[in-house]
Amino acid sequence: MEEFDFLSLDWSSLKHVLIISGIAILTFLVFLYLARKSKTFLRIRLIRRMDDDLLANFLAGIFSSLVILAGLLVVFRIIGLTGVVSGLLAGAGISAFIIGFALKDIGENFLAGIILAFKRPFRVGDIVDINGMNGQVLTLNLRDTQIKTGDGKDVFIPNGVILKNPLINYTIDGFLRYDFIIGLDYGSDYQGAIDLIKKEIIDVPGVLNGAKSPEVWVTDLAESTLNIQVTFWVNTFERSISDAVVKSGAILQVLTALEKAGYNMPARIIELKNHQNKSLKTS
Repeated sequence: MEEFDFLSLDWSSLKHVLIISGIAILTFLVFLYLARKSKTFLRIRLIRRMDDDLLANFLAGIFSSLVILAGLLVVFRIIGLTGVVSGLLAGAGISAFIIGFALKDIGENFLAGIILAFKRPFRVGDIVDINGMNGQVLTLNLRDTQIKTGDGKDVFIPNGVILKNPLINYTIDGFLRYDFIIGLDYGSDYQGAIDLIKKEIIDVPGVLNGAKSPEVWVTDLAESTLNIQVTFWVNTFERSISDAVVKSGAILQVLTALEKAGYNMPARIIELKNHQNKSLKTS
């Protein structure tokens, strides 16, 4: 009879633990659901108000993390660990120092993410160069920033690294300048060539005109050529034509026009002097 009471007591305790565990798990799942839904809802509302995808995603992510943290505290209370948590928090002198030192990088990246979210040196879709890594910004997370390189790789750069290193944003104001150099043969009609280049490059699809008109000028008296630099601007917000296609089209159109007009663009010329009046062997 005593053995039966003991087994009955164990089953009652186990059933109580199972019920409490089930309630705790269900509560945590509810908070996970609320965190996901609130993140989506808050992100949409913030984007409408601020018109800034990057900051909206970051703030929504922080709010979602706070909801999950609140869920964990509720779960601890349900399973009766509030005393343990309070004890840990009360005696967290040295522990906080150890944990803080261990999680230094995580905290640093989180704070850097907050600074980046409000400072906004880039937006979603911007082309940036971060510590030698070039790509398009996809999202700013709590710990890192995700960019996609030109060859399709997804790179996750810690926010602390971005904050500590120079950042180049190629598209933040919507304009980006490209240039190339053309070498003309000495004795050519230089001013005529410059006027022809200006006329031709304006007609290239994707090249801007007006306040951001193309510019052409002489840059160098080289050994074999007079070098002329051609610069033009593209609109980075207009992605129907890629920048590489625009630059390629500009070079081909200018080069073709100069060749049709009879301009010679020689390669490097090397002058050989024979001081001994002997025949030179050439291939």
